[in-house]
Amino acid sequence: MTRTRRGYIARRRRKKAHSFVSSFRGGFLKTQQDIRALVSSHRDRDGQKRNFRRLWITRINSGIRDRWVYYNYSKFVHDLYKKQLLLNRKILAQIAIANKNCLYLISNEILQKVNWKEAAGVI
Repeated sequence: MTRTRRGYIARRRRKKAHSFVSSFRGGFLKTQQDIRALVSSHRDRDGQKRNFRRLWITRINSGIRDRWVYYNYSKFVHDLYKKQLLLNRKILAQIAIANKNCLYLISNEILQKVNWKEAAGVI
């Protein structure tokens, strides 16, 4: 039987495996380390999304409560969606940090559209 020369396909596979574990110590590549590196990277990307969402919510809440712009975060976001002012949390957090007057204008727009008894929680 003739010898098969493994060309670029095998080399590409090995280089791909090596790129995952290039920072690990040791003389050879371990497939368990490959798998663990992939699992960790996937898990940490999900965690990063959760952490940023928590950060944005905290910034919005502090911006709202700082000058009594609105009563609390959950009612603010609920009224935003109810009045179809679709701003995501990332943009609202940037507004809360950079320009609090703009956040105040947004909350006034919501309060004008919402019945004042409903906004105060009287009903």
